[in-house]
Amino acid sequence: MRKQKERLVLAADADRRAIERELHGGVQQYLVALATTVQLARREPDRAAVGALLDDMERDLRRALDEAAVLAQRIYPATLELGGLAALLRSVAVQAGVPANVDVSGVSSYAPEVGMTLYLCWLSALATRAADREVRIRVREAGDTLTFELAADALGPDLDRLRDRVEALGGSLAVESDHLVGSMPLRQ
Repeated sequence: MRKQKERLVLAADADRRAIERELHGGVQQYLVALATTVQLARREPDRAAVGALLDDMERDLRRALDEAAVLAQRIYPATLELGGLAALLRSVAVQAGVPANVDVSGVSSYAPEVGMTLYLCWLSALATRAADREVRIRVREAGDTLTFELAADALGPDLDRLRDRVEALGGSLAVESDHLVGSMPLRQ
């Protein structure tokens, strides 16, 4: 159990470092470009050139906002609370441009960490799938347990982190052929 807790802490730290790198390499770079363009626009006497600089600023601002939205979604997807688990899993597949089959039924009330764990498993499957191959997830509620089966070509390097997360919630996660099969209690 101690090793699992250590891996969870290390995984959380790695996630925070990855988010920091994405903020620095994405959002921050667009904002720096925006600030530089604002300075240039203030010094530019030619109205036509100022218009072109404003176009550049608008582009950089939109990119920064898009990057921030992607990061916010990764940290905690609002769709999970607003539209539920099925809507979240479908929307992530659509955004990734991945052919996917999402079969969620009977899921009513569950803790946010359960939905977040399924979301992270799904992200891993979407990121590691073979080109032009469908990824499938099936989620069922059975009493006080949420069961799921996730079929993908590759299960990804995050398998140990995902297993630790599921087990920390009192569930189980196993690999069967090219499927992840798991369960988690719905109520703690």
